[in-house]
Amino acid sequence: MKTIAVISQKGGAGKTTIAVHLAVAAHLAGKTVALVDLDPQATARKWFDRREADIPEVIGDHAERLPQLMEMAEANGADLLVIDTAPNADRASLRAAKSADLILIPCRPAAFDLDAIETTRDLADLARKPSFVVMSAAPVRSALTDEARKGLEAKGTAVAPTVIHARVAFAHSVIDGRTAMEFEPDGKAAAEIRELCTWAFKQLGMPTVKQDRKLA
Repeated sequence: MKTIAVISQKGGAGKTTIAVHLAVAAHLAGKTVALVDLDPQATARKWFDRREADIPEVIGDHAERLPQLMEMAEANGADLLVIDTAPNADRASLRAAKSADLILIPCRPAAFDLDAIETTRDLADLARKPSFVVMSAAPVRSALTDEARKGLEAKGTAVAPTVIHARVAFAHSVIDGRTAMEFEPDGKAAAEIRELCTWAFKQLGMPTVKQDRKLA
């Protein structure tokens, strides 16, 4: 079983949006997926409560229970575990980072957000796990995103190749517990998530399949 931790110190970076979308995209790609919500705000769990489909399974608990949750997920046949963390770089986030095979750090291409990821980067370095910034909630057709990417890479920060833009499908789909892939399967938001998922699989050494699986 492989594990992805989605970590961001700053709220509003798109952390839960990326976590739930990755979990669903991985399921559609043929993987058995579980999503652990360690955020006290329980955003992912509330999304699941509104959801008609019972996949992917969303588990909420304290970070101290993460080792047991991981054991349970693996025993139940999970191929991938996605961890959604609280919007801060505390001990719980460090525990999630150390448990992960891949750390994703969502970040909006704005000055305050870029400044805020330094603490999260330090946490990822402390965990000694591969980490990548994911540019999220990015304005469409704006030079800001490329400028932010270049600035981060100039500082030695690895940035995922896929940009998650601020698209209507992301906001509308989660209202009733869906994702962009279910709300607008052929839309640009869905395509971005599928691309990010395929890239993450490659980082984890997981085989990819055609994404045509249905949701229960």
